[in-house]
Amino acid sequence: MTCNRRALSFVVTASLLAGSAAAQDIGPTGPMPYDIVQDWAKPFASEGFAFGGNSGVYAESPDRIIVLQRGETRLPDPVPDEFDGWAGPLWNVLSGRGRTWQNCIYVLDRDGNLIEVWDQWDYLFEGSEGPGPHRIRVSPYDPERRIWIVHETAHQIFVLSNDGRELLRTFGERNVSGTDEGHFGLPQDVGFLPDGRVLIADGYENSRVMVLDADWNYLTEFGSPGDGPGEFQIVHSIAMAPGGRILVADRDNNRIQIFSDSDYTYMGEIPTGALALDIIVSDERVFVSDVGPPRLRQFDLDGDPVYTWYAPGQDSPNWFREMHSVGVDPEGNFYAADNQNGRIMKFVPKPDADPRLVVGQPYVPR
Repeated sequence: MTCNRRALSFVVTASLLAGSAAAQDIGPTGPMPYDIVQDWAKPFASEGFAFGGNSGVYAESPDRIIVLQRGETRLPDPVPDEFDGWAGPLWNVLSGRGRTWQNCIYVLDRDGNLIEVWDQWDYLFEGSEGPGPHRIRVSPYDPERRIWIVHETAHQIFVLSNDGRELLRTFGERNVSGTDEGHFGLPQDVGFLPDGRVLIADGYENSRVMVLDADWNYLTEFGSPGDGPGEFQIVHSIAMAPGGRILVADRDNNRIQIFSDSDYTYMGEIPTGALALDIIVSDERVFVSDVGPPRLRQFDLDGDPVYTWYAPGQDSPNWFREMHSVGVDPEGNFYAADNQNGRIMKFVPKPDADPRLVVGQPYVPR
């Protein structure tokens, strides 16, 4: 049965409301607790091409980093002198200029060397009149570690085998948007619950979270367009938090909304002050990447700001335009996919970093 947000009896805890108010202030800021590995991802494109918009990253292990990109970027001929292996200094690759649907999924080792290119799946994205693939996720409860790929532009979601060899399931109808149980409207993300439910951030057009049951059949949904409690303006990312909470990045409303994982009732929100892009919950902390300018914000579970650090600016060779997707491997290395500059970057915790400021392993409800 579909949940009607306007008919919900909202459950709002006093601590969450107090935390939301406090989060209007950005709180403490300081230096990155990481060193960036210079030129980590080694270019592998053919001559005349460069990385495209890197939109998703899944750090399965330090030696297996799976990256999703929105095709490669065809460079001008002749290639400008300022080209240094990535297209960002030439133009914002999110604009689509030079976009070529090839090498959309690739795998790197710990040194940024190419292990595999899954170009057999490029056909899934070919012909997209838009940015294309948006996010890559894996359920922590899945013994097969199947890989979920969210294809924003085609209104589809794919499930691949962990080795990338098989397409196991396709959700949605190619290039057909809709608001019913079998269609999406520019989906953005997926999340997972211990009982097998799958949460789909759907997304740019539909402003809802769709819920699948353990057999991947439609169960229910929540959310509607707007800026009130339980309403969304672009559902961009989903994460789970302690206390049976679902965190939803309500991007254009500049906030994270919080819902119960049992009945999807609204519990409160965390104002982010900018466009919230991705979320990692670790221990008792919530890390949010946003573009106001590119930075990583940290909150406690009450929504109070703890710490913010900013990504390097244009005067640095490690310049970021956008940390669109973020991830962390089992050794604590942090990865950020730059959707606008067109590359993936690796961050290594500084030896003297305060461990409370470093992103730990993602929280997994049990």
